[in-house]
Order: sequence, then C-alpha cells, then structure tokens
Amino acid sequence: MPENAAETPAGKPSVLFVCVHNAGRSQMAAGWLTHLAGDRIEVRSAGSAPAEEVNRAAVEAMAEAGIDITAARPKVLTVDAVEASDVVITMGCGDACPIFPGKRYEDWKLDDPAGQGIDTVRLIRDDIRSRVEKLLSELLPD
Repeated sequence: MPENAAETPAGKPSVLFVCVHNAGRSQMAAGWLTHLAGDRIEVRSAGSAPAEEVNRAAVEAMAEAGIDITAARPKVLTVDAVEASDVVITMGCGDACPIFPGKRYEDWKLDDPAGQGIDTVRLIRDDIRSRVEKLLSELLPD
C-alpha cells in the first residue's frame, strides 16, 4: 500500500485509523474498510504507542467474519501518514495525533479490546463494521 499521497491515485480517498497500540480497534477498522471498499479507498492504520503484535482476539473475531488480518503488524503513527490521509479516524489516542488543516477528523468512542474475551471483542468488531459502512457510504456515495 502506498505510504505517501504521491503514490495514491488521483481522486481515491485515503483513510487512516489510529489507536494507541494499533493492535485491536484500528486493525479491525482497517480490515473492514479494506474488505468492504476493495481498492477504491487507500487504507492505513497506526498507533501512538504500537504493541508488539495484533490482538489475538481481534484476529479471531475478524476471521469469524471472513476477514484475515493475520498479516497486519502494528505501526507507529507518523506525521507523514496523517499528512497523506484525507480522513483520520482516532480511537482513544488522545492528543497523540497531529492535526493538519483540511483533513477530516473523527473520534470514534470504542471500547478497547485489549484483555477482553471474544464475546466482547465481537461486539466491538460489529460496532466498528457499522461505523465503517457509514464512513464508506459518505466517501463513496452511489
């Protein structure tokens, strides 16, 4: 996936999902958007303090929905990633996300799946899916 705006095809929106560890919420959101939008949207995710690996319960919950995020790796949030994105969705990263004029910012209040059982993670996964579907309908209206 392109890491800067110069590599993103003209007119193709780009979305960056950010949470603290880039191990649960942001990875599930990126998985959903990639699955639902295909190559019509550039999808990135990052964390202000990335974990070592993606949350296993998040991987399991997404696999149950037919989405494989096993290859995903937590990445550190960079100014370049924010600058190269049209939409920045934060999920509990506080003030760690840089703000640039002209970007669309949303803060999604979601429970952190860290340390949660699979039943709770499924609820978070499903909440994220409905938010991603709404975002997709706004970015790519029919």
